Amino acid sequence: MTASISVQLYSVREFTEKDFAGTVRKIAVMGYPGVETAGFPGTTAQAAGKLFKELGLAVSSAHTGLPVGKDQTRILDEMDAIDCKRLVCAGVSTSLFQSMDGLKKAAAQLNEANQVCQEHGLTLGYHNHYKEFQKVEGRSAYDILLELVDPQVFFQVDTYWAYVAGVDVPALIKKLGKRAPLLHIKDGPGVKDKPMLAVGEGVMDIPAILTAAKGFCEWQIVELDSCATDMLEAVKKSYQYLAGLKI
Repeated sequence: MTASISVQLYSVREFTEKDFAGTVRKIAVMGYPGVETAGFPGTTAQAAGKLFKELGLAVSSAHTGLPVGKDQTRILDEMDAIDCKRLVCAGVSTSLFQSMDGLKKAAAQLNEANQVCQEHGLTLGYHNHYKEFQKVEGRSAYDILLELVDPQVFFQVDTYWAYVAGVDVPALIKKLGKRAPLLHIKDGPGVKDKPMLAVGEGVMDIPAILTAAKGFCEWQIVELDSCATDMLEAVKKSYQYLAGLKI
């Protein structure tokens, strides 16, 4: 199986807020076959869905809130509007990763949302930052969460934040196997508060990461939280680098 390349639109949020359609059209011209959404700044889910369809862009996944409580109907309607089946939780309260009780609460939230997703033909994933890897009772909080959530919940590995946390990223990806169908690929100095760089220009061993994921990663998703250079140019160069690797 060959993974496709997507881009998290959060990367270009300063552009989409001013011109969502124009920015997405530029991304399509760059060659990206897919996008991952993070809300709909400057537009609506319905308008975005029509635009993606017009441009032939698949929606690899969507970062959104958990589809429970008062937001449930809105979130489910948005997923339908953009024709997306993978809903990704972009993180729960970091305070929940400081104790076993907190981790149990986090798992309960994800399991409740997963049940809703399953009932509506969606799959739920969890996206990490770096605090998930702190120790709780001598173990990685991430490993504990992995055990507590329903096996149907997948894990979107943010490779850069795992690296910042001191994790052996290829080893983590191999451990997760099929539970990691989506990877966030980013690059930079590997230091928490410093801006990132185009994929292939920083400290990340991208070939080793992608080799570890070969066979089960379905989407390599470029995300740059911030950038030391022009963001649109970095997003373009990131695609060219990944497409050139052919892993």
